[in-house]
Parts: sequence; C-alpha cells; structure tokens
Amino acid sequence: MTHFANPVLRGFNPDPSIARVGDDFYIATSTFEWYPGVQIHHSRDLVHWRTAARPLHRPSQLDMRGDPDSCGVWAPDLTHAHGRFWLMFTDVKRYGQTTVSGATGASLRDFHNYLVTAREIDGEWSDPVHLNSSGFDPSLFHDDDGRTWLVNLLWDHRPGRSRFGGIMVQELDRQTMRLVGKRRLVFGGTERGFTEAPHIYKRNGWYYILVAEGGTGWDHAVVMARSRDLFGPYEVHPDGAVLTSAGRREGNLTRAGHGDLVNLPDGSTWIAYLCGRPLTGHERCVFGRETAVQPMVWGDDGWLRTVAGDGAPDPAPPLPPLKAAPEIADPDWDGTFEAGCLPLPLQWLRTPWPERLFSLSARPGWLRLYGRETVGSFFEQALVARRQEHFAFEASTMLEFDPQDFQQSAGLICYYNSTKFHYLNVTVEGERRQLQVLSAVPNEETAAHVVAEELPDGPIELRVEVAGPDLRFSWRCGDDGWIEWPHVLDASVLSDEVSLPGLPNFTGTFVGVAAQDLSGDGAHADFRFLRYRGKDLD
Repeated sequence: MTHFANPVLRGFNPDPSIARVGDDFYIATSTFEWYPGVQIHHSRDLVHWRTAARPLHRPSQLDMRGDPDSCGVWAPDLTHAHGRFWLMFTDVKRYGQTTVSGATGASLRDFHNYLVTAREIDGEWSDPVHLNSSGFDPSLFHDDDGRTWLVNLLWDHRPGRSRFGGIMVQELDRQTMRLVGKRRLVFGGTERGFTEAPHIYKRNGWYYILVAEGGTGWDHAVVMARSRDLFGPYEVHPDGAVLTSAGRREGNLTRAGHGDLVNLPDGSTWIAYLCGRPLTGHERCVFGRETAVQPMVWGDDGWLRTVAGDGAPDPAPPLPPLKAAPEIADPDWDGTFEAGCLPLPLQWLRTPWPERLFSLSARPGWLRLYGRETVGSFFEQALVARRQEHFAFEASTMLEFDPQDFQQSAGLICYYNSTKFHYLNVTVEGERRQLQVLSAVPNEETAAHVVAEELPDGPIELRVEVAGPDLRFSWRCGDDGWIEWPHVLDASVLSDEVSLPGLPNFTGTFVGVAAQDLSGDGAHADFRFLRYRGKDLD
C-alpha cells in the first residue's frame, strides 16, 4: 500500500486541531453537546488512530445542561509547549439568531472560552480557567520568544454588522493564567466571509495565520495570510484558498475547511482538516463533519500549497514518511457490557452526572438506563450512543423493560438532535406492553406509529438496518424470527443539511439506546448488548 483513504477519523469528528510530541501525533475534535467533552485521538503514522482521552469529564470542568443542540464544546485547540499540553475550548451556552439567509438583527450568543492543561495526554486534566467570552474558536500561539498568545474570533452581535468581526490576539500570562495587555484585531478576513478557526504559526521570520472561511457548509475553505509582525498587517495568500472543495456536493471530501498544520520529523508539513461525505445522490451528510489529513508543500515564494497545487482535498494521499503503526488503532468493541467504565465508543448527552442516567454495576453484564426526561431534552435524558461511521450498517440490542404506564418508554434510537431522530421503543398502552416508533423530522409533526399492539412478557430484541437513505426497524422475542416493520424511514434527514430554519446543525448521527420516564419515577430499563456492524467498505 502506498496511499491511504481519507477521512481518517470517520463519523462525527469535526474541527481538528493537531499536535506532535516526538513520534506521537494527537488530534483534538469537537464534541458539542456530547459528554465527556473533546475527543483526543493518538497516532504514530497519521493513518491509524485510537481514542486517547476525553479530558473534560468532571462537573468542575464541564456542565452542559441546558446547552442547545449543536452548542456545548466547540473547536478545541491542542498544543504542547513548556512541558505540558494546553487545550483551549469554547462552551457555547446560547446560539441565538442564525447568521445566514440574510439575517440582519441582533445575534445574541454566549461563548465562554476556557483553558485546561495536563502533563500527560491521558492523565488528569486541570480544572478550566475562563479566559474570555468575546467569541469562539480560541487557540494558543506559543512564540519563539517564550511568550504565549490567545487567538480567537471576535463576535459582533450588533444589528447590521458582520457577525464575524475579525481575529483577535491577546497575551496570556502563563504564571497567572490571565490575559494581559490590550487585545488587538490582527486580521479581518477576505471576501469569502465567516472568518473563524484561527491558528498562528511562525516560519522563516513570517507569522502565518490560517483561518476557515465561507461557512462550514459546501463553500467551506482554508485561507492563509502572513505578516512580518504578529499584529499585522497580514497579506492574503495569492492563490486565495489554500484548501477547499467549494462547488462540490458529492464525493468523499466535500465541505473541506477548518485546518491545522503539523510538521513531521523530516520537516514536511501536513494539514488536518474537516470534511463531509454526503450520501450518494443526496446532498446530505449523515456523518456530520469528519477529519482528513494530507501533505502540503511550501513554495519558493514562502506560501503553502497542496502537493498537486490545485488547492483540492486529496481522498487518497500518499503514505506519510513514518513507520506504519496499525497497532495504534481503536480495538473493535463486541457490543457487550462489563462492570466498570462505559465502553469507549459510547457517549451520553450534556450532564456531568452520568450515574443519574445509567449504571454498569446495578445488574452485572447489562447496561441499566434510568428513565429521565423526554428524548431530546437539553438537560437530563438517558441516552447512550455511538457514532454512525458507515453508509450501511446494522445495530441491535436486547432489552428487558416492564413499563407501568404510557409515560415510560425505552428502546433503540438513531439520533441527530432533539428535532431529528427515529426511535423504536417499548412502552405500555392500558394494560398492554406495546412497541412503537417515534419519529421527529424537521417541518413535520413528530409522529408515533404502533408497530406491535401487544408484546409478550420477557426480553425483546430490537434492530435497525440502514442502507444509505433507507432505515428499517425490526424486532423479535425469544427464538422467533425477526419481524420487520414494513415502513421505510428516511435516514437522510438525520444530517446537517435538514433543519428547522435558524438552528445550528454541527454534529452527526448516533445510534444507541434510550429510556424515558416522564412521571419522574426513574423507571429503569436493562440492555444486554448494543451491537454495531458496518456493511460498506467506503
């Protein structure tokens, strides 16, 4: 093999920030409302990756209860300097009015930017230090004179203004962990607009600023500018975008943008960036945004370009000049539950108190969910899930659940956010345990369909099969064969591109298990396994 396939981090893994420490590479990606916060991935060859840490896992570090859909943890920035790892992140508490479709009124948002540090990537990370709330996408630039600078987008909420108010720089005093001196606007962006995701680098006496522009949709792009002075003025790359797939709405690497650079031991430069893989024949990305990497080259004029010089993302780059390390890749999980920690692929939503949602010890060998608020609640819902990583997959679970009234339900769910999900669940109607499908689709009424009027007592297996845009549910009890519900649901609505007007859609589809008890009694449901099998090879 002389080439590898992008993306390297598949299924909802956006906004990559990449760092190298010796022979080890790390990429931090956004988790938004999913807990624990931030995924940090580790590799030694840029091709095979493992989940090394989810550092924000304590109530003192992160509490996202009440954060709207696609808010929470945005765009982490990971660096290593002065003997430790530094991780910047934003916790978005309010999204406010959209910035697209000609919106001109005040756009009130709450962005709180925090810093945590650790000596080891998989060690204990510090409690967060709040640095500012002036905008989002914070990053740190460690200059070669020993000083450290915070870089972030300035948000302009005022009516009639450009929301993306430019890139700000302010010094960070590492001893006090406070910002000092005056904040300065150093780069206003280009005509593409939506200038965000800043990173600053220094090379041969030049300060280079790398930003994302064009919005995080089909016109997304990586743009570069440079200056001899940190505070500018910055001249823009003569080619325009350094990397973009603008104009493309099909293929493996659309929506390319939001990049970060890393130097390999041989001195070559690579870029990590986000991308989208729409369903064939549909302009919809059910995985959300994923992460790709590829080599770049510096020209004689001191500007960075793709190897082909075309500014295009590469779906099959050459292997990097590194020793292959396939042993680093995440191990496959067999879908069973053991006492102790939640299996690595699984996450939950918003709350830092997971013991109120689930237990792995209450019934050994089972995952017990305690029914909480409605599916889609912004505060406390018992939903544990993993990312969809394949265009075609099968997922199944075995459930033991004895609901006592119609306010209690539990089952198998394909979930994007509170407005987009398909949920096969067991509940009760009168004295009869019943199987239903609850579907939320933007611009349609949330629909409830009866799948089986009456279920026998005992465990039930639930299954979902997805093939591109088609989603089918089935079920069985005991040794009986699978009974397929005859209706085909639209899996493509569980994507970034299908939305109610004005709402953010920055995550991706998850498949998992859920339980609700709207009476407040916390009735529990037990799950024996959660199996996932990808069927496509692309």
